[in-house]
Amino acid sequence: MGRPLSAASTRSMSLARSITLDGRALPVTLRRNARSQRLSLRVDPSGEGVIVVAPPHVSERIILDFVQDKSDWVSRQLSTQPEHVPFADGIPLPFLGDIHRIQHQPDARRGVWAEGGVIHVSGRAEHLSRRLTDWLKVRARQEIETRVQTHAAVLGVRPGRITLRDTRTRWGSCSHKGDLSFSWRLVLAPVDIVNYVAAHEVAHLSVFDHSPKFWAVVAHLVTDHEQARSWLKQKGSGLHRYG
Repeated sequence: MGRPLSAASTRSMSLARSITLDGRALPVTLRRNARSQRLSLRVDPSGEGVIVVAPPHVSERIILDFVQDKSDWVSRQLSTQPEHVPFADGIPLPFLGDIHRIQHQPDARRGVWAEGGVIHVSGRAEHLSRRLTDWLKVRARQEIETRVQTHAAVLGVRPGRITLRDTRTRWGSCSHKGDLSFSWRLVLAPVDIVNYVAAHEVAHLSVFDHSPKFWAVVAHLVTDHEQARSWLKQKGSGLHRYG
């Protein structure tokens, strides 16, 4: 799994080419990092491509050759990726730490709602996945923004814009301007994990690096941050298999 949280400055781009493994074309995403000293490779948590982290001045030709040389390793990694779980009727789905069952109710008029361990989705079947995804993003924003504001009040800091994305290599980030970004998939994780990631990024508004002073700020906001970090490392990548 990639870095769960980071405030480092990186730049991502998709290369124009892909690698072919077992007859399947996999896109190669390049992440330039000024602090990288060598090329490193990981499989996208979605299983839909590979990600290369490279120093700024390494050519794309060298990067693609590097990925191709590692094709056997990529194949082995892909074989261990968790099975994709679609948003569909009857599928169990983690939601804020509890397993809910997706139930399609085409004739209902309430949109999407969670009740009694069930996430009800109204409307036509072909719109179920999109409607559920949109609802999860709304709920993720509600959960994250509430915790961001709570932690910011404790530290006396003011966060900038809060955005949600479907990031694959990080759960949250903080810009030099104080803008915060989070993965909407955090809403699939337990509440204490959501709280930790929110605290982590708010702490960067006070200390931008990952020094001992930073971790002391995080510990002031949440008491179980080591357990939350461990959960993300062990189980976080599994959240990308849904949807």
